[in-house]
Amino acid sequence: MTKWLSDSALERLREAADSPELSGTRYRLVDKLGQGGMGGVFRVEDTALERKVALKVIRVADPGGSWAARLSQEARIIAKLEHPGIVPVHDAGVLPDGRPYYTMKLVLGRRLDEHVATVQSVSDRLRIFLRICDAVAFAHSHGVLHRDLKPGNVMVGPFGEVLVMDWGLSKLLAANSSDAPPLSAPVADSPDKEGTAHGTVLGTPGYMSPEQTRGESLDQRADVYSLGAILQFLLASSSSIPRALAAIGKQAMAEDRTQRYATVQNLATDIAHFVDGLSVSAYPEGPFTRAWRWVVRNRVWILLLLAYIVTRTLLIFFRPR
Repeated sequence: MTKWLSDSALERLREAADSPELSGTRYRLVDKLGQGGMGGVFRVEDTALERKVALKVIRVADPGGSWAARLSQEARIIAKLEHPGIVPVHDAGVLPDGRPYYTMKLVLGRRLDEHVATVQSVSDRLRIFLRICDAVAFAHSHGVLHRDLKPGNVMVGPFGEVLVMDWGLSKLLAANSSDAPPLSAPVADSPDKEGTAHGTVLGTPGYMSPEQTRGESLDQRADVYSLGAILQFLLASSSSIPRALAAIGKQAMAEDRTQRYATVQNLATDIAHFVDGLSVSAYPEGPFTRAWRWVVRNRVWILLLLAYIVTRTLLIFFRPR
């Protein structure tokens, strides 16, 4: 009589098969942290340095070796990006079962899509957004597009650190990152070790730019669009969004990329100006609006000056004669 395994039993067997074989390595398996389409991330102990790290490895089934190539590419790209907002790679190699892996700093925190519920202030949310922009702008300066920016790929640590994660779909656009030119012109996805080619659609619906959805050539404005979508997510629960802030989001997510911010730095500058109560390039203001903004920004000093003038006037009129 044929016995069929339940779905849960099959899933347990699949997870056991995909668990990393660490015999003969410096690592000891602790538990599983997460699972993606390409592979899994595990908490392991580095027995040589006596610390916990995260280990990323592809699934056992790897048709054509494309996942292995992409994982190796991801590790090399992250290794080029030494930035406080990007998780550093510690080690890379091949497991005894032949699967490539790399280890990185173990991040203790929550994904942005979970953490945002604990941040009520719009200005605090925008400060988190600025930290994301800083990491992405740094990557762009080194010739790297992320191509999968979304709240689920951003972690917020217990001490407020903001980290851009999962560079598995990133694209290195310059052979030498130290000599990487500004990403001003679209660069087509030519066939490479990642297994990507022009016309291939990679990314997350809702956060991909229109040109990325169509499988066209990309430049840094594709990441600008994704950042605009993250900004929209952060503001979704706000009852009223100021016009200037709404204009920033609209420009970042313009359908025509020539109408978007040219760089992440430009987007971040407008957000920083908004947080500081300054005018923003995406929302031109008339002279009366600028004057009122100046009054609001300097209201404390204005009130102190008015109080001084009123006090002096009262002293002049009511002093003994």
